[in-house]
Amino acid sequence: MQDKYYELTITLDDQYVDLISDYIMNIHDEGLEFGTGKIVIRSESDLTFVKDALVALQDELESDIHMDFNLEEKENIDWIKSYQESIQPIEAGKFYIFPSWYEPKERFINIKIDPALAFGSGHHATTFSCLEAISETVKEGDRIIDVGCGSGILGLAAKKLGATVELCDTDPLSVKSCKENFKLNEAQYDKLWEGSIDKAEGTYDVVIANIIADVLRFISKDLKAAVQEGGYLILSGILDKKEELVKASFQDLTLEKRTLKDEWVTLVYKKEKING
Repeated sequence: MQDKYYELTITLDDQYVDLISDYIMNIHDEGLEFGTGKIVIRSESDLTFVKDALVALQDELESDIHMDFNLEEKENIDWIKSYQESIQPIEAGKFYIFPSWYEPKERFINIKIDPALAFGSGHHATTFSCLEAISETVKEGDRIIDVGCGSGILGLAAKKLGATVELCDTDPLSVKSCKENFKLNEAQYDKLWEGSIDKAEGTYDVVIANIIADVLRFISKDLKAAVQEGGYLILSGILDKKEELVKASFQDLTLEKRTLKDEWVTLVYKKEKING
């Protein structure tokens, strides 16, 4: 272990934390911690390149995303161990999400995810609400697809309920992370690809998409087409102030349930069967 490590703190509007965290994971996949209005990255390697990449991104984006940066060199006090000790397991619906340094829990469906190594640990409100929706919606034998799978936690949850699981993500690092987490849980997905739902074949009993609101609207036709009649569509990653915009793109489906948690909305739709 080196005597020094680098810590980059990014302060930004909380609504952009997930978006910028996803971007960071494309270029640096370790020591990422995020909270309300803040992202912290720690590494024994200099993080100037990450800061420079984010500054360039901020300049290129035609939006109101503003980030402040603080890069420090600190004494190494085994921050990985310290970070691990700060992560607590969670219970979400039928599932118990725990890092590998904890033990499984009886009476729950156990999913092992190491937050220090993968984005999407169940702690964020959107993932938590999706796990609850999956607990209520997915049945053994269902065919499901997780669009924008990230760490693969939602697909893992469906697989442990006995579903046939396909996953996709446009980010190659997320695809890699998903593979690793299925292996960590000794589970096997049925299909996994780099890309989006436009590469899917056939229809599904349940379609899950935990992505930012603008992307949900952009791919809304593909998402709806992938749901079989009588099937369900679970949407999340929606800030409450963008909820109505998302709903407008899915108004031809029946809204079965709405969950609000920490300003994030999860919507469960049903695609009604056509009579005759």
